[in-house]
Amino acid sequence: MTAAAPLDRRQRRRRETIEQVLDVAVEVMAEQGVAGLTLGEVARRMGIRPPSLYVYFDGKNALYDALFERGWRLLLESMPALPLLAGEDAAAEVQKFGGAFVRWAVEHPAYAPLMFWRPVPGFTPSAEAYAPAVEAVQRTRDFLRVLRDAGALAPDTDLDLALRTWTSVVVGVVSQQLSNAPGEPFETGTFTVTLPHVLAMWLAHHSAPGDPPSD
Repeated sequence: MTAAAPLDRRQRRRRETIEQVLDVAVEVMAEQGVAGLTLGEVARRMGIRPPSLYVYFDGKNALYDALFERGWRLLLESMPALPLLAGEDAAAEVQKFGGAFVRWAVEHPAYAPLMFWRPVPGFTPSAEAYAPAVEAVQRTRDFLRVLRDAGALAPDTDLDLALRTWTSVVVGVVSQQLSNAPGEPFETGTFTVTLPHVLAMWLAHHSAPGDPPSD
């Protein structure tokens, strides 16, 4: 595969400006909510006129699209590598994998609503922006397959169902924490402290009968 050509000075400057716009947009969403984002406010904070932003984004939905993609890429980077589970503690791996997801989401509250909920009427992420979200789902499915193949889940576990219940658990904790107790740290959050318990319940539910997971 041919290596990508290095960016010239103009391309680098454009890329840097786009990243700056995204950084400022995240600041605005953190303060005013996802739906409170406006190109005018981003431009004001950058000290430029709003029409200048159209050089980089053709509208607010294009900005949301870039933020959606960036958030999922950052989350992907935080997800742990798949375990081999050869002699490893499956319960600990479940806590590690689920904990990494919830921690990132709680510690990035500006991105999380855009990624997990539908706070912006009329916005649908493009296929390109949605690609890292699809990759994150596939990595989670692969993790569940590793658990099943290692015997931590019942051999007849429906991975599609297990994925849906997993998502309901981890995103549910994120939603409860950010909706009801925002700003609390992951370690001591009112709802994030329940994560070990609900993940243990998830694992017990999908384990083989008579073979409860280790503590």
